[in-house]
Amino acid sequence: MTSAAAETSHDPRTGLPATTARPTSPEELARTMARAVAAAAGLSRVPPRERARWLYAVAEAVEAARDDLVRLADWETALGDVRLRGELTRTTDQLRFYADEAAAGHYLRVEHDTGDEQVPSMTRVSVPLGPVGVFGASNFPFAFGVLGHDTASALAAGCPVVVKAHPAHLGVSDRLFQIAHSALAAAGAPEGTLGIVHGFETGVALVKHPDLAAVAFTGSQAGGMALWRLANDRPVVIPVFAEMGTVNPVAVTPLGAARSDEVARGLVSSFTLGHGQYCTKPGLVLAPRGEEFAARVAAELVRVAPDPVMLTRRIAESVVSGIEALRGAGATTTVRLGGDGPGWSAPAAVLEVPLGQVKAGSEVLEEVFGAVVVVAEYDSPEQVLDTLAQWPGALAATLVAGPGEDPWAVRWLEALSGRVGRVVLDGWPTGAPLTRAQQHGGPWPATTQPTATSIGARALERFVRPVAYQGFRDELLPPAARRGNPWSLPCRVDGTWTDGGTS
Repeated sequence: MTSAAAETSHDPRTGLPATTARPTSPEELARTMARAVAAAAGLSRVPPRERARWLYAVAEAVEAARDDLVRLADWETALGDVRLRGELTRTTDQLRFYADEAAAGHYLRVEHDTGDEQVPSMTRVSVPLGPVGVFGASNFPFAFGVLGHDTASALAAGCPVVVKAHPAHLGVSDRLFQIAHSALAAAGAPEGTLGIVHGFETGVALVKHPDLAAVAFTGSQAGGMALWRLANDRPVVIPVFAEMGTVNPVAVTPLGAARSDEVARGLVSSFTLGHGQYCTKPGLVLAPRGEEFAARVAAELVRVAPDPVMLTRRIAESVVSGIEALRGAGATTTVRLGGDGPGWSAPAAVLEVPLGQVKAGSEVLEEVFGAVVVVAEYDSPEQVLDTLAQWPGALAATLVAGPGEDPWAVRWLEALSGRVGRVVLDGWPTGAPLTRAQQHGGPWPATTQPTATSIGARALERFVRPVAYQGFRDELLPPAARRGNPWSLPCRVDGTWTDGGTS
């Protein structure tokens, strides 16, 4: 790893420097990974309820520093006090959620089959993968940052975490790490449970490090694919759980179009939320011809009159180039607002495109990470099915249906379900609610692991793998796998589930 320049975050409102961080040296990375490896052995032997207690301690420490964290985050992201306070609350709720999921123990999937003269006894249990490298998102400094979903679920699953600090919010990253590191130490977690590194080249070296067991990433498709390629070029390939940006479709049925004004208001509120910097932002609308839907959306955008300040210069520039790419692919601009303010300002826009241009390989199906939406009109509902058949994998979709029975909603739902990880009826996908049943993922290229989710109860399962133990005496098995059930885990014995206690 060659020497690299220091990274600097900026105040998006002015473009002035905010925080500077020195890249982690190869020697420091080696020490960080050595501590993580040492911690991994201890974490795997700690009962899930004990790890849950650690995460609760981290949540309390973060809440105690709420005001300072929000001020620092607003300086580096310009996301505003209200948004950031809500996001910080969500983050501490996440920490407790994953703590509770760890304590419940369902993610371990413990199963016992009693042997007989013909079939040996068998026990199956999931075990932690080992050290996980987490690459957080620019748009959620708390909820997908140093202590976000990926970190919290990996720690809950029993894996030490090494976070690559995001260059857009270096100060927030370091402060969160300091708070969590102190809280974990005070709670009794082993040194190395959580680490942090800085610098682009260090991030590359982290993925290549032979002791890293998995990578979790939230961000752009280019970034996620770069990490995926690095992990697959290693002598020992490791999984990359990358959740990447997509064009999330909105399909308005002919009956649903009766509420076009209401839908237009909801759409604008959704695609401008966070200045359009949500991976679940609706990006392209399929609406029936004759409803003048693009004009309705444009009128609502003018009424709202956003002037987006983006997280980074690169994101602001990508909005401008993304709009031009859409125009080059056949789209026309219905309305374009703002983008000429100080700092990292970018325009908000509504565009229209002929339905025939919504096809595989077109720039129309490439994400513009900003307050930009495209509308395509269809003449017949059958055309929507043909269009959705060409749609690349996406994170989420919205289905706008009519009241009561809507036959096209039923047919389109099957098509949408084949293309996305989550379908929303008569609502909007921005913001992924933290529920046990949540699926925040989707088919390739929305994610590198279409069966995984980075939000919800199943998020822990990314960081464990199953092992079967055949013919073992109980005292030789790891605690989670013992029939005596010292950790009081839910388990299935000869096909029958128990909720814990001894089996």
